[in-house]
Amino acid sequence: MSMINSVSPTTNLSQTNSLSLVNSSIHSWVQANARVLDLGCGDGTLLAELQQDLNIRGYGLEIDAEAINQCVLKGVNVVEQDLNKGLANFDDNSFDTVIMTQALQAMRYPHLVLDEMLRIGSECIITFPNFGHWKARAYLTLRGRMPVTKELTYQWYDTPNIHFFTYRDFEVLCRQRNINVLRKQFVGEHFLDRQLKNLWPNLFAETVVYHLSK
Repeated sequence: MSMINSVSPTTNLSQTNSLSLVNSSIHSWVQANARVLDLGCGDGTLLAELQQDLNIRGYGLEIDAEAINQCVLKGVNVVEQDLNKGLANFDDNSFDTVIMTQALQAMRYPHLVLDEMLRIGSECIITFPNFGHWKARAYLTLRGRMPVTKELTYQWYDTPNIHFFTYRDFEVLCRQRNINVLRKQFVGEHFLDRQLKNLWPNLFAETVVYHLSK
């Protein structure tokens, strides 16, 4: 749900372009024939694309029954598992790359999930909405209410997002836990965001994509 109820074709195109940029970054950071685990894989679309394009050996973890059915229909290997209960069923260095897209903010303990991702994988790729974006700040300042935007679509009382953090917060977390930032990509939908996201990412990046290692 956006701040404006009606969504124009231009807005839909911007969202599509943003998703395409995120997926392009992920594809370029995953090696061909890699062992890949996607945490909170949803309907399996990303894994299916990686299997087709890069011949990866992919597995997904998901808790939603309908999403699991969609994974099966796409030929994606999927296991029903609650990520908040940990990843102890996976050995160290079981995967080349562990991916989590737009789900870290919904985890009970994001820092521990991040540690586990880098325990079972040589590298990990994380994407998350930047709560420091100017639209979220303006919404809270001018309306005095928790933001509801295209990236943060839920109301405060039913949102799965229990940790609202910014690009800068995540940078601090990586330093504190001695995590190496291999690459990062800033994504913005609108013209102003696209022009300024690399200069002031905490203010103009709507979504951030990280490539990490220990």
